[in-house]
Amino acid sequence: MRLDQRDVLLRAYDEQLRTQAEMANALTTHRIGPLWLATYSGGSGFISYRDLAGLPSDHLDLLVTDALAYFTAVDAIADVEWKTRSHDHAPGLHEILLRHGFAPQEPESIMLGDARLLAVDVPLPPGVIVRQVENDTEIRAMCAMQDRVFGGTTADDRVEELVRRHGSDDQLELWIAAANGEIVSAGRLELVPNTDFAGLWGGATLESWRGQGIYRALTAARARSALAQGKIYLHSDSTEFSRPILERSGMIKVSTTTPYLWQR
Repeated sequence: MRLDQRDVLLRAYDEQLRTQAEMANALTTHRIGPLWLATYSGGSGFISYRDLAGLPSDHLDLLVTDALAYFTAVDAIADVEWKTRSHDHAPGLHEILLRHGFAPQEPESIMLGDARLLAVDVPLPPGVIVRQVENDTEIRAMCAMQDRVFGGTTADDRVEELVRRHGSDDQLELWIAAANGEIVSAGRLELVPNTDFAGLWGGATLESWRGQGIYRALTAARARSALAQGKIYLHSDSTEFSRPILERSGMIKVSTTTPYLWQR
């Protein structure tokens, strides 16, 4: 993919997928200058913005102070994520966030691409099928499988929130790959309203089933669904497990994103 195409994709990302588009499932939203603040079920806060270029260090420090004060005033908020992108220009922001108790997490690759490049036929191992989840029990089993892959435990209220969203949000699709009744791979497709994009999220495959094309098939199924619903681009914040697969499918890394986490 030529550099000018990369720039076109990155511009579309900045214009269509930041600030308001990131708040689609928030319980509440709030503005402080250029910042967009959101609260989510389970006691999480989130901070994003379109551009902080040109702001002096003391102004950035005041923005961080005011944003954190907004969340700490709410007892139910247990953690806050400040989302940064490496192509932004905000000198001094890293040091300011550290001073206010935010800790940088593992960076992820921002992957963008034409959905048609991923909507291809991928052969599956015998006995493996790819489809959308069919009931709430499968959603809970999907979350448990992803916990095994990522080495964590999804809070019960967040699992139930996903169950609720799946029953009421037509912009969310949950896809799985199953073998002999066991979920071996899974991922979400989230259509972004009023944009050209759909997001690929939560991709995970059990270690014993990797290297057999299952994740690529799961991604292809989601790409076909996105195209059928009028989306032309896909985006994903990818770990080093999924980035190479998406690159082989034609998506490109346009930047990185690093979440900074504050915990009460």
